[in-house]
Amino acid sequence: MPAMFKLAHISDPHLGPLPAVKPHQLLSKRILGYINWQKNRARTLTNTYLEGLVGDIHAHAPDHICVTGDLVNIALPDEIVAAGKWLEQLGTPENVSVIPGNHDAYVPGSVKKAQVSWSAYMSGDQNDDLPSLNQHPFPYIRYRGNVAIIGLSTARATGPFMATGHMSNAQLRALEDALKTLKDQGYFRIVMLHHPPVDGATSWYKRFAEAGKFRAVIAQNGAELILHGHTHLDTKMGIAGPNGKVPVICVPSASNSPGHHKPAARYNLFSISGEAGNWQCQLTERGFKDEHSGVVTIGEQSLAIPNS
Repeated sequence: MPAMFKLAHISDPHLGPLPAVKPHQLLSKRILGYINWQKNRARTLTNTYLEGLVGDIHAHAPDHICVTGDLVNIALPDEIVAAGKWLEQLGTPENVSVIPGNHDAYVPGSVKKAQVSWSAYMSGDQNDDLPSLNQHPFPYIRYRGNVAIIGLSTARATGPFMATGHMSNAQLRALEDALKTLKDQGYFRIVMLHHPPVDGATSWYKRFAEAGKFRAVIAQNGAELILHGHTHLDTKMGIAGPNGKVPVICVPSASNSPGHHKPAARYNLFSISGEAGNWQCQLTERGFKDEHSGVVTIGEQSLAIPNS
């Protein structure tokens, strides 16, 4: 039996503090995000808990780390540069996979700047069986042992008071091709996206607009595990696959301080073993229970993987 593969999942670090803001940079939707940061997020999303979480991740030495978006807050150019430096501290591009979130695409053009700045962390490995992957930045695939990590993007600039996710038909078609091929090749397929694909998982103005199309692709082609962020919650849901429910797992914000209405900073550690047709996956949740606890184990459970 192949060796166990350990994967850590974090999301929504919303790295702070905000850099100095020039007045002309706020002549857009950014003004709303800037006010929200000053009034709310600067107090609840702190580097103190994020640093503790990252230290614990490194202590557990996972084989790979997935970051499912929202590295920044209002996508200032200096935020994007700082996030690139933070990724270097998190791990090497070989060991860290990143996708963008809605905050990384806060204003038109920002997500393209992020893709350039973080390109080493969100580019795939070569697979001659999937030429469609060479046509667009997403999806990308990384192969690690018998695990394939598929990075998708739902990040698109939206209007004021909106935080919806979107996915092009071209990206969905490429995802369908990838899932088919990777299943035939015997991989444990992990799909990363920022917005939740489960119907009703978040408010209408924060929804994933193409979630129904995405679910149809999964229903037809399957996957072994789907990871997302966006809601800052510790939800464990599922969507239909051809052989049963595919686990859909969200992790709280990696920087949220304890004592607020959302769970405190946390990461998920997945221990994957087995082979095609006989996969096992153990989930361990690590994070803060309160401001004095340090990083502890919040819960553990075996996930039901739909084996064919």
